Amino acid sequence: MNYQTTALRRALAADYAIGLMPATARRRFDALLLEDAALRVELGHWQDALASLTGTLPERPVPAHIWEGIKARIEPQVLHVPAKRPFWKNIRVLAAACAMLVAITVGVLYQRDTGAQYNATLVNASQQPALQIKAFTDHLQVDPVTLAAIEPTLSLELWAIAPGGKPISLGLLPASGKGRIQLSDAQRALLTAPLTLAVSLEPHGGSPTGQPTGPVLYQGQLASL
Repeated sequence: MNYQTTALRRALAADYAIGLMPATARRRFDALLLEDAALRVELGHWQDALASLTGTLPERPVPAHIWEGIKARIEPQVLHVPAKRPFWKNIRVLAAACAMLVAITVGVLYQRDTGAQYNATLVNASQQPALQIKAFTDHLQVDPVTLAAIEPTLSLELWAIAPGGKPISLGLLPASGKGRIQLSDAQRALLTAPLTLAVSLEPHGGSPTGQPTGPVLYQGQLASL
């Protein structure tokens, strides 16, 4: 892996600073830090940026116009009570409402049968949304939000991590960032349990070990729709 790439070095330093880097990759990064002064500077920038998030915000008085707006919303309001409508008109309105409710219910049930079953928003080290993943019966739909560009010699690999379990590969993200990932029967079975989805940076074609070898760039929780 070419550790001189600016984007990769920045991603590695960020992953190390926020504690998302796996133990094996962390030991390798520790060795790199010993012999790479520029990488230590990059790591220092991330550590300083994260440390600034722990500071307390100064108290500031609330402007008077804000309080006036709050009072206007919570004070009792004068309600206008409309005149009673004829009974037969109320029946027609009730029938129309029932018909609409039935149509909406059927539509929701149809969407649940044919649409996505699970959804996950994966974020980067700055907690900014990076990509959206929807799980269907036999595939995942991947839609990028703010994916960082990677070198052609690298790949982004998607992993499913059950509570207390090891990462299991779900496949490589599409080269363009947007597209489908077909699922095997074993992979589909994973989606029935609470999962963390994570994306790691790997050599071209995916991890050679069956486990993440590069930094985790994005992660998020899979939730039922």
